[in-house]
Formats: sequence, structure tokens, C-alpha cells
Amino acid sequence: MQIRSHVRSLERSRMARTDSGRPDRFTMRGREWRLLPDVFAPPYSASTDAAMELLGLMAGTQDPRHGSFLEIGCGTGIIAVSAALAGCDRVLATDINPHAVDNAALNARRHGVADRVSALHSDLFDAIDPDQRFDTVYWHSNFVLAPADYRYESVHERAYVDPGYAAHHRYLREAPLWTTAGGSALLHFSDRGDLALLYDLAEASGRELQVLRSMRIREGRDLVEHVLIKVSATRVGEKAGAGPRPGSAPPARTSG
Repeated sequence: MQIRSHVRSLERSRMARTDSGRPDRFTMRGREWRLLPDVFAPPYSASTDAAMELLGLMAGTQDPRHGSFLEIGCGTGIIAVSAALAGCDRVLATDINPHAVDNAALNARRHGVADRVSALHSDLFDAIDPDQRFDTVYWHSNFVLAPADYRYESVHERAYVDPGYAAHHRYLREAPLWTTAGGSALLHFSDRGDLALLYDLAEASGRELQVLRSMRIREGRDLVEHVLIKVSATRVGEKAGAGPRPGSAPPARTSG
């Protein structure tokens, strides 16, 4: 399907990265945000706005939040900052792109929540303190599947495609282990990705997927369905809070 083409997604990445008219600030959901070079740019994609809708984080009508929030792949920090503005008292925004980490910290200061939002350079969970747990773990994933042997040409491309779904497979395995008891591991996916393969990976990882919300939005000439999925552990004896402990061997790094 053309909508799932990793070549198209990589073209979109290059255009958003190199466009001479790329802005250094933009407005979304009633707030102004800074945008640094080489960071995923919401003005070129409707998916961040969809994420705000699915999570109930729209400015002025956002659902009240509480507790702690971990965002994997934070980009400009819109979701992390909005979670803090909605009431979360501890937010950690991580990204494998160091420019995105700087961008999230910049927007946290801009919106007065730097005391509650920390930004960390991390490949998925690698750099997170192994003793930390979160009430919500969230990833707006790079849901377009690329061939397993694809090699990124820029850090910007990491926000668009996942070679062989290596990062997705790892997220499914590890995300529920970083939640508090009663917490939730969430994944933002869309039909630009391979949902059937995602379910296969979940089953192989001992994970159950539950679609919590979905919405269709127009993205250029495509009508794309975005979904918010809850990832739960199904294996006997595996539960929230059972993640890696200090001194344990770190998991293999991925390209996501």
C-alpha cells in the first residue's frame, strides 16, 4: 500500500528537514512552540495534533492529569509539556535525537514547567534511571515499517521509519515494565504502519494490545487512522515495576 511506503515517509522527512520555509516557531492547539533544526516538525505533519486529541491534551479543554509521565520520542516536547500543564507533577521527555532533547527543554522553559519536565537523551529506555517508574509511559512511534537493513541517513529520519520494527518490538517488551502498579503503557500508531505485524510482535513478546481511542484525519491526499493503544503484560509473574534493576545488563540498542 502506498500509504505504508517507507520511501514516501523518507521523502516527507527530507522535505520537512530541508524546506527553506521551515519555521523556527509555530502554533498548535492555542500555544506557541519553538522548533529547532533537525527535530520532527509538527507543522509538516498532522500526527502530533492527532496525538494531542487522542491523549486529551488540547489547550483549554485538556483532561486533568496527575502523577508521573514518561514520553519516549519527545520531539519538540509538545506532549510532555502539555502533560505537565494538565497537572502531571513529574514528566520525563526522552529522545534519541539530541536536538529534540534541547527542543523539549526549551519549550518546557517557555511554558513555565521546567520544574516538572526533564529532558533526557536516550535510546528508548537506555538512559533512564532503572529505579524510576511512571504512571503513564507513552510513545508516538515511528510507525512506518522500513526494511530491516535500512540505515538512517540523518537523525531526523528516526522519527519517520523503524527498520524491521526493531524499536517497536523492544518497546512492546519493555514499556509495561516501567509503569507503576496500576499505570499504563501507551503506544500511538496509525495505518501508515503494519498493524498486523505489531500484533504478531505483541503476541511473541507476551503482550496484549487494546485500542483505547481512534480517529481519522486528512494528511495530504491520504485519510489516515490514528490509534492510541494500551500495551499490557500477559505473561504469568510479569507485572508493572518489574523492569531492569541497577547493575543488570542493559538491553541491546535499537535504531528506533
